[in-house]
Amino acid sequence: MTHTLDFISVPPKTNQPPKGLIVILHGWGANAKDVAYLLPYFNLPDYQFLFPNAPFPYPYSAIGRAWYDLTMENMYQGLTESRQLLTDWLQSLESSTGVPLSRTILSGFSQGGAMTLDIGLKLPFAGLVSLSGYLHPGAGNVETQNLPSLPPVLIMHGRQDTVVPLQAAVLARETLESLGATVQYYEFDMGHEIRPEMLELLRNFVVANA
Repeated sequence: MTHTLDFISVPPKTNQPPKGLIVILHGWGANAKDVAYLLPYFNLPDYQFLFPNAPFPYPYSAIGRAWYDLTMENMYQGLTESRQLLTDWLQSLESSTGVPLSRTILSGFSQGGAMTLDIGLKLPFAGLVSLSGYLHPGAGNVETQNLPSLPPVLIMHGRQDTVVPLQAAVLARETLESLGATVQYYEFDMGHEIRPEMLELLRNFVVANA
């Protein structure tokens, strides 16, 4: 694995300092380019976008990356390393971009959504977005007292998702609300995917919080 994260950075189209940062984490077996192609659909020209590559290779594709292993024999192997790498990288962004975490939205799809809900409960982000994501085991036991309040959370999921079942989103909402987070929750008639209407909700969430 790597000792730092490589990433795609897209500055604001306005040629002004960014109003905020939007970090988007890809899913298992995808890469930064896979989520960067969504950029035209966000309609957020005042913001800087960052798309990091996960540190581990994906076993079934030369170009895919993984935040940790999801095969039955090595489930969650690498999570501890990825958690530390991602945390360190996120905490370095203010010095490199001038934007604090309090104006940074952390978001992710599938495994990236799980990493978002994991890391996001421990750092003072402006907001968290989980697209077809899930909680890691033990997520409800997170120590949250180091933050004055948890970031607001947007959860979106497909009712016909056969990769990450809808129940994972329901559990995430219930767990986060029990921890005191404000959660916006939406279900869609779709599978394990990202639809334009989801990105419109994400855009509204960013504008309201970052």
